[in-house]
Amino acid sequence: MLKNEVYIVTGSTGGLGRATARELASHGATVVLNDLGGEDESDAVTLREELDDGAGSATVHLGDVTEMEYAEELIDDTVTEHGRLDGLVNFAGVLRDSYLTEMTESEWDRVIDVHLRGHFNLLRSAARRWKETAETRSAGRSFLTVASPSAFGNSGQANYSAAKAGVLGLTRTGAIELQRYDVRVNALVPIAHTQMTEAFLDAQEYPPESVAPVAAFLLSEAAAGVTGCTVEAAGDGVALRSNPEIERIAFEDGGWSLEGLADRFEATLGRQTSLDRTET
Repeated sequence: MLKNEVYIVTGSTGGLGRATARELASHGATVVLNDLGGEDESDAVTLREELDDGAGSATVHLGDVTEMEYAEELIDDTVTEHGRLDGLVNFAGVLRDSYLTEMTESEWDRVIDVHLRGHFNLLRSAARRWKETAETRSAGRSFLTVASPSAFGNSGQANYSAAKAGVLGLTRTGAIELQRYDVRVNALVPIAHTQMTEAFLDAQEYPPESVAPVAAFLLSEAAAGVTGCTVEAAGDGVALRSNPEIERIAFEDGGWSLEGLADRFEATLGRQTSLDRTET
């Protein structure tokens, strides 16, 4: 299904990136493995050698996706070397957990840069290339963002939650804008045992390998017509998450006043539901 297609996997030496790269290559795809370099370089080279011995193939491209110039270089080099780019998934990630009252500026900036700016840099660079070649393509292209359950709120992760919620907004906007160029943009919410989650997720129940086929499906033409969606993968399950939507609406002739809202907010919008949304 993916034979001869070319995909970029960022954060490729992490558990999810590694598993997804293996899944793509097992179906005959060429995978461009991105990581920062340094400690990750030897791991990326080892993974490339493993993939080259299988059905697919791989190349290594080291650099920081938070830098716009590098993101453009990654996309350009991939197309120059392989002649095409069919899809990209961005697993690059970092955590700097802290409570709001204690979080430093650097902790905020680092997480926002890696997760939100990194996604923007890659999507912008890929989209510009795909826009240029839209008329010459017979098949669509796919960009897969990576969000998190933390996007819906998680104590001690204001930076990570904000970044991942931003990724969801970016995903939906990207899907709307790029549909005309036959580019699909979806968000993956993986729940898996990785270095970032090893303290609270069981490796046997939530292996990264269970997420990889979901990522590969969303990247592939098998998911043609699937765009703007948020798909959660966890263990044996796969789920489609809804987009934010209006739950209830109440009207008042002439518009609402402070007193009117104070008297009737709970009776109208809060009827038979909890207005304390911190409950889990």
